[in-house]
Amino acid sequence: MSLFINTTFISKEKELKDYITKFNSTGILFGDGKRNVIKLFKLEEVAINVKSFKIPHLINKVAYKYFRKSKARRSYEYANRLLESGIGTPKPIAYYENFSVLGLQESFYISEHLQAELTFRELVLKPDYPDHENILRQFTKFTFDLHEKGVEFLDHSPGNTLIKKGSQNQYEFFLVDLNRMNFHEVIDFDSRMKNFHRLTPKTEMLAVMSDEYAKLYHKEYDEVFSKMCFYTDDFQVKLQKKIGRKKKLLFWR
Repeated sequence: MSLFINTTFISKEKELKDYITKFNSTGILFGDGKRNVIKLFKLEEVAINVKSFKIPHLINKVAYKYFRKSKARRSYEYANRLLESGIGTPKPIAYYENFSVLGLQESFYISEHLQAELTFRELVLKPDYPDHENILRQFTKFTFDLHEKGVEFLDHSPGNTLIKKGSQNQYEFFLVDLNRMNFHEVIDFDSRMKNFHRLTPKTEMLAVMSDEYAKLYHKEYDEVFSKMCFYTDDFQVKLQKKIGRKKKLLFWR
């Protein structure tokens, strides 16, 4: 068993261990808990977010022990790397790993809990959301900055960017669910466009994001819009096929 703690929180080691050992019986459930379970705790006046990752199958148990870093460790290390690059994410506090002879059993990622006004999902579901276009354009600028800093966020999807409103209609953006990322010296145009593919199937939103990205990247709007739509449509086709296969499996069970 190992618990790696941010030096700022070393004095709180006992409390952090208690959150983990008593995780099943304490804390406030956050989200549906279908895959990974997230619970909220209070550390003095700070709200703490503790994420318990699903216990991996046998092959991944071995892989996470000998060949790959666990999701909890990657989340912690990527969060620190993002903050060092000036990219918003909730402050990382600690990660915990429990290994057996077979490999990784339990793993947890602990961070400060960020209360945000909305996620990107609200922009998809509520086209009349106040200041919708301005938020969408600022989100596009945020994504452009990620790309300029060489960050390829593989889970760039509607629920994984928290959005906080600041002053004078300015917004702050914070990435969550961090365990799948690539870091590059330079990200090429196609990879940049593909990074938008999971966000929304709505053409009107893709048009706004394409317009903003084209201005920032000094590229023709038509080329940006065409590529962004291509990767989005390709993802949607594959997604619908996947949903169809699952329905068939459920029917024959």
